[in-house]
Amino acid sequence: MANNGTYWFLFISNNILLEKKGDTYSIPLYEECPLPVKDWTPQQELPPMDGHPCMACQFNTPPSDMKDLHTVGLRESWNLLPHHVYDMAGKAAELFYWNTSTRYCGVCGAPMKRSTIISKKCTNCGKEVWPQVSPAIIVRIRKGDSILLVNAKTFRRSEMYGLVAGFVETGETLEECVIREVREEVGLEIENLKYFGSQSWPYPCGVMIGFTADWKSGDIRIQEEELNRAGWFGKDNMPPIPDKMSIARQLIDDFINNE
Repeated sequence: MANNGTYWFLFISNNILLEKKGDTYSIPLYEECPLPVKDWTPQQELPPMDGHPCMACQFNTPPSDMKDLHTVGLRESWNLLPHHVYDMAGKAAELFYWNTSTRYCGVCGAPMKRSTIISKKCTNCGKEVWPQVSPAIIVRIRKGDSILLVNAKTFRRSEMYGLVAGFVETGETLEECVIREVREEVGLEIENLKYFGSQSWPYPCGVMIGFTADWKSGDIRIQEEELNRAGWFGKDNMPPIPDKMSIARQLIDDFINNE
């Protein structure tokens, strides 16, 4: 098949299928989908990428013939794909999650029907829905030559330390959320709150908004329901920290490199 067609973002459960050529992984680029698509196979049109149209398909089980495609976790694909390609894969995963979770109307319970690429309308009452994104904050707190790192019960690696983070609540600004989460999780007061950057986080449909702040007052008192440990760490005594794909790592690296 000539590589002048469509990028196919193919998913099996939460994994993406990548084509391997030598030591390089890529999204399959073909005129037609390299795997058999049934009438009931969930499909999603995506924005064009690198001059090619993009489509995504979701399969419940691996087809009998995988066409030399390799199953990779979406999170792990960050290390294998150009970042703009990974971002598109994340967008596809979020849209499939949205499609699955909005099969029926939340108002009257009738089936929802796709009305545009990224919207649905209730077949009974006309209620319209669009993909929802859950905003969460993450903050690097500095005290002298150290920053606050926490070991959360939800971390994928039990030995890893990261930053205070949490979801934004209804009726709350981002800044108010940062202050509340820091108080709740570690019992500290902060000042000099500044925006750092943001990152799409398709696990399953979030956006992380990063901040920096300075310690103002208080001693660490961890919220034991969420954290195992917390402490102040300098650049020379860093514990295991998150992978480079995360904004948490960007915030920590920024501290280390600019100390």
